[in-house]
Amino acid sequence: MAFILAKTVETKTFALSEGFLYALIGFCLVLVVLAVLMGFIYLLSYIVRKVEGKGKKQSAPATASAPELAPGSSGSVKLNNVDDRTAAMVMAIVADELKTPLNELKFISIKEINEEEK
Repeated sequence: MAFILAKTVETKTFALSEGFLYALIGFCLVLVVLAVLMGFIYLLSYIVRKVEGKGKKQSAPATASAPELAPGSSGSVKLNNVDDRTAAMVMAIVADELKTPLNELKFISIKEINEEEK
């Protein structure tokens, strides 16, 4: 049966210009399909942005410029070779010596100084 099907298919020889024409048509077809897919992706992203935009308008606006600090906090402290526990003790001692509440002091950095560094 395969032999009969093979006999019915005719082979045709193409000229070089005809081959280039078919290649150009195939290339254009691929570009058109890619353009359609790109348009579909842009449409989906537009829809998603609109849906997310409606959700953001209903919620409270959040400021992205600075993180919210705890009440009475004065920001972050840069610790150089000091663990958190030691830094907390140093801050408490300084506040006690100055007789000032800790939330009114602002520590920028705390660094341990060894005897060898003096």
